[in-house]
Amino acid sequence: MNQLFSKLGFAPADILIPWNCDLSKWSVVACDQYTSQPEYWERVAQTVGDAPSALNLVFPESQLHQSGVEERICRINRTMEDYLASDRFRKVENGLIYVERWLDNGKLRRGLVGVVDLECYEFAPGNAALTRATEGTVLARIPPRVAVRRNAALELPHVLMLLDDPDCQVIEHLTAESGQMEQLYDFDLMERGGHITGYLLSDTQADEVAAMLLPLIDQAVFEEKYGAPGKAPMLFAVGDGNHSLASAKAAYEEKKGTPEGELARYALVELGNLHDESLEFEAIHRVCFHVDGKTLLTALMGHYPGAHLGEGEGQSIRYVLGDEEGILTIPDAPFQLPVGTLQSFLDGYLTGEATVDYIHGEDVTRQLCLQENTIGFILPPMAKNELFKTVIFDGVLPRKTFSMGEAHDKRFYLEARAIR
Repeated sequence: MNQLFSKLGFAPADILIPWNCDLSKWSVVACDQYTSQPEYWERVAQTVGDAPSALNLVFPESQLHQSGVEERICRINRTMEDYLASDRFRKVENGLIYVERWLDNGKLRRGLVGVVDLECYEFAPGNAALTRATEGTVLARIPPRVAVRRNAALELPHVLMLLDDPDCQVIEHLTAESGQMEQLYDFDLMERGGHITGYLLSDTQADEVAAMLLPLIDQAVFEEKYGAPGKAPMLFAVGDGNHSLASAKAAYEEKKGTPEGELARYALVELGNLHDESLEFEAIHRVCFHVDGKTLLTALMGHYPGAHLGEGEGQSIRYVLGDEEGILTIPDAPFQLPVGTLQSFLDGYLTGEATVDYIHGEDVTRQLCLQENTIGFILPPMAKNELFKTVIFDGVLPRKTFSMGEAHDKRFYLEARAIR
């Protein structure tokens, strides 16, 4: 590993790029998207057909509840081995990849693909790691993901990590330098995913990135930037894929001290700038299934004294019940954000068959709420400039507080890395 990166917890890596295949069929969206829309994944499967694809190497969460989970995981692992044996990948050694993603809305998102050192990352609330989770981790969601990763030969990243670089110096300057780089891929993504191009940084360009990052972990610079005397420097925040990175950490802890531990110590991610103009924070809404919506609303008002239907002073939460929409107001709410107030109640209320799903997009939320025994809550977005300071001072946010863009803007699986 380049010594300039040794203090950063982020570094170049041996990255596998698929080749000799149709990349538009290879690359599919993150597995934690469209969890309540199985028809999306059915459509993707039809598009892929028998072609080599990352779809065969991941486990969409919408299908985790189906029978045959163990067999599916074994099949994924076998397919990884088959792809490796059939020379499906080209290895880029000790590389950083500069990614340009033209989104469906016409905006350009830039990123750097490398590895995060899991020794420098934590997801526990209140930790002082260089790389920190931004939302509460649902521990129940980790074991299935660890099970997929435990015997896997490969990892494919959908984690988007964030850097707080308001002057846009670390990544954005690479746009003008891309003509000096080797182009690794350039193609259209399926299902409104936009267009993606990847370039390999030279050793000199990678060194320049490290040199720009190093001052940001200086204690004095950090304290002045955030008004945080005595706080441990935080360099990166996990934007998307909090649970995937937490699962990678858990899998690493299992293998720590073994021959495979050194490979497992790192996880492939894409690093982006919080201040990238294309990066928009979207709210993540809630839809509760197998519940009586009116009974749930009554219980929610009873849980918070003074809560009432209609507008008023306090926190406002929009609800969707069938084709009806309304506002519930909670005076003197105990949490800073409406999402925290709502989630705290739901965690204690939902039992038995009752479940909650986390939905991207108001239209999808409304459509799902037309089902019987369903109620939805439409939440306001969080200002992205609040993210780093909130995590530094308050610890992790309530889980599923925000999303970076719409579901089709999420990271698509493309590059891979050997982890065994």
